[in-house]
Amino acid sequence: MQLQLYDTWHRAVRPFAPLNDDHVGLYCCGPTVYDYAHIGNLRTYLFEDTLRRALELNGYRVRHVVNITDVGHLVSDGDDGEDKMEAGSRRAGGESAWDIAERFTAAFQQDLAALNALPPTIWSRATDHIAEQIEYVAALERKGYVYRTSDGMYFDTARLDDYGHLARLDAAGLQAGNRVEMGEKRNPTDFSLWKFSPAEQKRQMEWDSPWGRGFPGWHIECSAMSAKHLGPWFDIHCGGEDHIPVHHSNEIAQSQGCHGTRAANFWMHGYFLQLDDAKMSKSSGDFLRLQTLIDRGYDPLAYRYLNLTAHYRKQMSFSWTALDGAAQALDKLRQRYAAWPEGGAVLADVAAAFRAEINQDLNTPKALALVWGLVKDETAADADKKATLRDCDRLLGLDLDSWQPREEETPAQVRELLARREAARAARDWAESDALRGEILALGYVVEDGRDGAAAKLAR
Repeated sequence: MQLQLYDTWHRAVRPFAPLNDDHVGLYCCGPTVYDYAHIGNLRTYLFEDTLRRALELNGYRVRHVVNITDVGHLVSDGDDGEDKMEAGSRRAGGESAWDIAERFTAAFQQDLAALNALPPTIWSRATDHIAEQIEYVAALERKGYVYRTSDGMYFDTARLDDYGHLARLDAAGLQAGNRVEMGEKRNPTDFSLWKFSPAEQKRQMEWDSPWGRGFPGWHIECSAMSAKHLGPWFDIHCGGEDHIPVHHSNEIAQSQGCHGTRAANFWMHGYFLQLDDAKMSKSSGDFLRLQTLIDRGYDPLAYRYLNLTAHYRKQMSFSWTALDGAAQALDKLRQRYAAWPEGGAVLADVAAAFRAEINQDLNTPKALALVWGLVKDETAADADKKATLRDCDRLLGLDLDSWQPREEETPAQVRELLARREAARAARDWAESDALRGEILALGYVVEDGRDGAAAKLAR
C-alpha cells in the first residue's frame, strides 16, 4: 500500500510521492531553547520521528532538518513583549542568552536520545543563519511585501489573497473585529520580519542589517533555513497543532511572497498532550519533563510506547495510570522478545499488514494491535515472531534488541541472612535455617538452594 499522509493544507489524507528522486525533504520546527522541553513538546517530536521512520520503511532516504530557535521568538505572538531568550537569561540570574541556548539545546538533544529518536540530518540554529534571514527579508522587500514601522520591518499580509488558508483564517473578520493590538501595523495579521533593538537597551543578541540594528522575527528563520537546506519547494513540513494559525501561516506567506510556493507539499501537525483536560504548557504549573518521569522510575521508552497507543492527530491525555500501563506492556513485550530464539524469518503477511497500517497516515495504534496479535499467535514459530517483531521495531523505535533483563543486586541485609543460614545448614540446625528463610522471605526475597550454595531472588 502506498504511503498516505494527512495534509493540513488540503485537510485530507493524500498519497505521498517524493518531489526528488534522491531524497525526501523533511523540515521540523524545533524548540525555542529558553527552557527544558516538556513531555507535551516531546510528543510532537516522537510523531515526527515515527514519520521519518515510516518514510525510511518505505525505502526513502530522508534529509531531515530540525531548527533550534535561539533568537527572535517573542513571548507574544502579537509581535510585542520580550524575546524568550532574553527573558530566560534574566530569569536565570544573569546567565547569558548564548549559554542558556547551549544548555537547553543539549538537554533537548539528550531527551531525544533517551526516547530513541533518530537524530536529524541537520541541526539548524537560527543564530547561525542571520545572513540568510536578512537576505530573505530583503528579497521580500524588493517584491513589495515589506513596510517599515518605528519598531521593525513588517510583512503586509493584505498583499496575499489567500493568507491564512492553512488555518482557514477569516482575515476579513479579523480586520472588522480588530481585536488585535495594532500599533503601527496596517492589518491585524501582519507580522514582524526584523525587529529593531530598543534605543535605550543593549540586547545580548543583535545584528546590523540594511534597516538598522536588531534581530530577526521568529517566522523568518524557518523560511530562510528550510529554503537553504531543502530548497524553496520540499516534501514535508511538520510542527505542533499550535503552529497552524500563526507560525506556519506566516511561514507560508513568506514563501509565497519570496518564491511563489507554499514551501512544502505536505504540512503535517501533531496534536497536544492533555493533562487533566488542560493543554500542557510551560506557562502553567503542569510542566512535566522527561527527567520527571525518569526520576519516578520510568524507562523513557515507556513514554514512547504510550505515544504509540494514540494517533498523532488526536489529542492524548496523560496520566500516571496510563504510563504505568504502557510500562507494563513494554516490559512484557521485551521479556517475550528476549526469550524467543534467533534464526527465524520475517513473516511476510504480518510485516505487510503492519506496513499497511503505518502507511495509512501512521496508524500506530492499529500497528501495535497487530504486534500483540503476533505475540499471542501460538501457530507461529517463536524465532519467526522474533524476526518479524525486529522488523516492526524499525518503525516502533522501542530498541528491543538493546534491552536485557535487569539483574537485581541483593541487599546487604539479605546477604548477611543468607550467610547465617548457610552456617546454620552446615551445623545441621534446621530450625534456625527455616527461621532465617522466613526472615528473608519477609524482606521480599525467596531462597533457592543449589549445589553451589543458596541464592536469594526478589519475589515477583
